[in-house]
Amino acid sequence: MNDPTNTVTTRSTAPLFRPYSVGTLELANRVVMAPMTRALAKDGVPHEEFADYYRRRAEGEVGLIVTQGTWVPHPLASNNPGVPRFYGEDALAGWKRVVDAVHRAGGRIFPQLWHVGLTIRQGEEPAAPSPLRSGPSGLARRGVKVAEPMTQRDIDEVIEAFAVSAAVARDLGFDGVELHGAHGYLLDQFFWTATNRRSDRYGGTPAHRNRFAAEIVEEVKRRAGSDFPLSLRFSQWKLQDYGARLAQTPVALERWLEPLVNAGVDIFHCSTRRFWEPEFRGSDLNLAGWTKKLTGKTTITVGSVGLDQEFQRRDLQARLVSLDPLLKRLENDEFDLVAVGRSVIANPNWGTLVRQGALDSLVPYRVESLGTLI
Repeated sequence: MNDPTNTVTTRSTAPLFRPYSVGTLELANRVVMAPMTRALAKDGVPHEEFADYYRRRAEGEVGLIVTQGTWVPHPLASNNPGVPRFYGEDALAGWKRVVDAVHRAGGRIFPQLWHVGLTIRQGEEPAAPSPLRSGPSGLARRGVKVAEPMTQRDIDEVIEAFAVSAAVARDLGFDGVELHGAHGYLLDQFFWTATNRRSDRYGGTPAHRNRFAAEIVEEVKRRAGSDFPLSLRFSQWKLQDYGARLAQTPVALERWLEPLVNAGVDIFHCSTRRFWEPEFRGSDLNLAGWTKKLTGKTTITVGSVGLDQEFQRRDLQARLVSLDPLLKRLENDEFDLVAVGRSVIANPNWGTLVRQGALDSLVPYRVESLGTLI
């Protein structure tokens, strides 16, 4: 358990700062900046402050940066202008500045490619696996049809959008790419039985529900190259349902993961709300631990690292807690990399301060830190 009363890390933090490599990707350490939506773009363009924002994290000894989610070039990917696009000359010029700034600081960086599907803001009919009339809170009001099911043409267009974006990422100099398949967004809407009620080749069994994402992975690999590292972020929980499960048992999780492994996923970014919670009864392994055990692939753990509260409320200030439980799991090779979100937003030099043992210098996370690019 992550004990919020123990604010002193007594174990060596050295395991966090061991080099790591996966394929052609070589990282200076195990610290990853988690993709945290900031909604501070200007008409979808990552302005010059974005380059400084990410550069500071690379200088602060974050080994791998995964950018906030970016819209793929599909008309229904999203209609939020505060979130940066990954298409258009102006937006791509902004991302090129980001890549160059991070590389000059010695860091590595992936863009996270994103399509929100059913959760698009009001004013558009969303892309969706199924025409829900009742369902998870936030996706469908009971008795109200919210979308037509995606046709094969629709599916092919989205696959194309992700693949084109991945190829552009490589051309811009990014070190790999991450697909957002978590938290109830489009890829996850295909994964999840609550939102995927299809009876064709994209619905039913886990292998069929994963086919859409697997085809994206395969096309990304074909366009960007088999040696271009690809990460998939996935979660059991959804923004609409924290108790949701894609797999109830290790056997079910293995069956769920197999099509994605076969398609070519290099890294599984396993999103949990609290990294220290066991994923299944009878074992202390978390989701990243089970995923590594079942697939042998590189895994990233994430979830309230160094903090006593997950997510945020306007009246909440998360307190700092010991990293000992995390370090113990890392020493035991339960997972390979550790993604840190809110603490790295609040502390650009989080990695350096942790390596130096200067935990007393860390700034507690506050909701207000989401409002500016520091």
